[in-house]
Amino acid sequence: MASNQNQKDLQSVLQAIESESEGLNLHNISFYLAQPTSGCYRETENSININICQDEFLYFSQFIIALMTAENIRTGLKNLEFHNVEWEIQLECLTEISDVIKRNKVINEIMFSESGIRNLGAALLADALKVNDNLEELQIWEDSIGSKGAEELSKMIEVNSTLKSLTIFDSNTLTATPLISAVLARNRAMEVHVTCRVACALGCNTTVKSLDLTGVRLKSRWAKEFRWVLEQNQTLKEVILSKTCLKDKGVVYVSAGLFKNQRLESLYLHGNWFSGVGVEHLLCPLSRFSALQCQANITLKSVTFGGGRTKIGRDGITAILRMLTTNETVTRLGIYDDESLRPDDFVRIFKSLHKNASLRQLSLQGCRGVRGDLLQQAIMETLQGKSENEPETDLLKDMPLTEPKSCRVFFCGQEYAGKNTLCNSVSQNFSSSSSSKLPYLDQVRTLVNPVEQAVRTVGMKIKTFKDEDTKISIWNLAGQHEFYSLHDLMFPGHGSASFFLIISSLFRKPTNKEPKTPEEVEEDLQYWLRFIVSNSRRALQQCMLPNVTVVLTHYDKINQPSENMQLAVNSIQRLKGKFQGFVDFYPTVFTIDARSSASVTKLTHHIRKTSKTILQRVPRVYQLCNDLIQILSDWRSENYNKPAMKWREFDELCQVKVPPLRIRSRHENKEKMEMRRRVVATCLHHIGEVIYFNELGFLILDCEWFCGEVLSKLVKLEVRRQSSAENNGFISRKELEKILRGSLQSPIPGVGSKVFENLEACDLVRMMLKLELCYEQDPSDPNSLLLIPSILEEGRGKPQRWQISSPECLYAGRHLECDDSSHMFLTPGFFPRLQARLLLDPLLLTFLN
Repeated sequence: MASNQNQKDLQSVLQAIESESEGLNLHNISFYLAQPTSGCYRETENSININICQDEFLYFSQFIIALMTAENIRTGLKNLEFHNVEWEIQLECLTEISDVIKRNKVINEIMFSESGIRNLGAALLADALKVNDNLEELQIWEDSIGSKGAEELSKMIEVNSTLKSLTIFDSNTLTATPLISAVLARNRAMEVHVTCRVACALGCNTTVKSLDLTGVRLKSRWAKEFRWVLEQNQTLKEVILSKTCLKDKGVVYVSAGLFKNQRLESLYLHGNWFSGVGVEHLLCPLSRFSALQCQANITLKSVTFGGGRTKIGRDGITAILRMLTTNETVTRLGIYDDESLRPDDFVRIFKSLHKNASLRQLSLQGCRGVRGDLLQQAIMETLQGKSENEPETDLLKDMPLTEPKSCRVFFCGQEYAGKNTLCNSVSQNFSSSSSSKLPYLDQVRTLVNPVEQAVRTVGMKIKTFKDEDTKISIWNLAGQHEFYSLHDLMFPGHGSASFFLIISSLFRKPTNKEPKTPEEVEEDLQYWLRFIVSNSRRALQQCMLPNVTVVLTHYDKINQPSENMQLAVNSIQRLKGKFQGFVDFYPTVFTIDARSSASVTKLTHHIRKTSKTILQRVPRVYQLCNDLIQILSDWRSENYNKPAMKWREFDELCQVKVPPLRIRSRHENKEKMEMRRRVVATCLHHIGEVIYFNELGFLILDCEWFCGEVLSKLVKLEVRRQSSAENNGFISRKELEKILRGSLQSPIPGVGSKVFENLEACDLVRMMLKLELCYEQDPSDPNSLLLIPSILEEGRGKPQRWQISSPECLYAGRHLECDDSSHMFLTPGFFPRLQARLLLDPLLLTFLN
């Protein structure tokens, strides 16, 4: 019966297309072949997915013929996608599609995904596109068109004047060579053409061991290509980029390549123009940031930098000291002709050498700050081998390292941006099973009502997907103002694998058609860019620039290109220029209908690919951490899916299931093993697998449950309404525990009880203290009153205003801002903390006054 119903669905849609039904106005058609069952479902008024199982391939050719003959399809179709089509079997259909492309004058985009079109298919497409003068974008994903197919497409590029985007994800990297050549030749950008070809050649070269570009003026675009060379090349031993005018952005690209490079031994960068930011990034892969972490690059032995136009500054000296005290492989360091460091900075450098065991040569040639008696004394102490501190013991030094397996994607955006809807569409794309999709007629009945779309998602949401052996979790940061103070707490640190999607709606509210002005779109994006930069600089480790992709939603409501849209695009380009060197922008701005999984197909693929790229570039983690992720998952399955575990339970699990963390005898150092376990738990916290703080005595295993059902309720806690205390912000610990028990009894059955099945009220109070949602009046007193900023008159998340307004009142205050206020700001989470500190610390208040 189900098979007959599926056939009827296919037949009904096919008949509707052939009869040119007036109610069928399709702009997007996606074909999915080799599916478990056949069927059609309509995602939006203008988008349809057609699933065809192996036994019903005949329908596919009938649909292709209908596309050629139906007038309303030929004049309205904009986007055509093919997934999992075995074109070697369906060769006749591929020929017919080539004819469709030749004749059609309205299709803007065609995508082939995992379809095996090979070189013959590429030749047919190239032949069609030589004639077509309307198609703007062609994508071929996860396929190999071969060198012959690439040559045919390159010939097409030379005569086609309308194709704006050609995406080829080919299993053979050499396929790209003729395509790059053709594109660059058409562009007549000889400088870019030459440097790209040199970079490509070096990436594949197996003989060159030394590259010397001394005195050649290089731009960041060249450095971006050279990053790929460092990641791919297996023979280069020495690179000399002295006096090449490289600035911070160029050095960031070079340092990014060092994370994966395992061959280069010498890198000379003196005489360039970068600042302390560049030095910080350059030395990052040569440094460790905790006992948990190992050095990313262990082959580079010699490094030089400096020069009259290199401003090392405070950031640079901090990075130098960190590298010297943690690096275990560099034998030669040169700082040349520096004019920015003072004598006391060089004293600190020599004192840091007491903790360094590998450096054999330190050159400070031409440095102006090398002078004075204190420095001479520090040099003599270093030469005599005097050391007051022993190197710290790396508790996990004997354990193997591996590439992390989980990546976090942060969805940032104001309320009504469509983050939750987009998350659901991405989720649908991640799911490869089509058995759960509704038949075509049911899909028509259940089209999303725009009014339903206007209902806001409250609180932070987390969704997790598996992509082969990679775990991808989407952290949907709440757009409501009252949750802004929590965003700092969710920000990734310590080199964890993560990237950001900044999502902004092109309309003010989804229920109307009032578009945002370009200024409003720019304001939305700039807030989140400043938030990301501010927290990136605050993080202990920044091994790579934050990766940012811009997504504009509700694009389906725009009927035709407008001046406003072009101005918005221009403002985004300005922001990209403004934040160069602070974030790593993905060049494409995605414009989507968040309701349609077909519309977000490219974005989903981008999330997949970027996750894998990020995982390759971040520092490696201990294999033990990856093993523990599965062990903790098994523990949850055996314990009724508990979202939290006590530290005592974690200790028992390590003793039974984790041999490297097992205490084997009564004579073994139990304190050292306990410290090892805490280090591993902290690692899992940093990569986003658990929430763990040393002092709390428990681990949160289900981050989605904790953020959605606990944390989002804590931040909105109505303490003032339920408290018997006066309106001064202070409350006793027992009274707060009583309020927590009452407030977390959600009107939704089972939610409140589930919280207290796993956590005690006193646990939540300790968590609030750790997250700085409340403060102790006197930390030395166990019965101290607690300060909760939300009790104060203005509360958290509301605009501040003066309490009294009269001619007799005169106000004075301090204006606080970051040094670089154009790229950073004091985030909303800063002000409640400052408010509490001013009340609890009179000395700080005196200092500000």
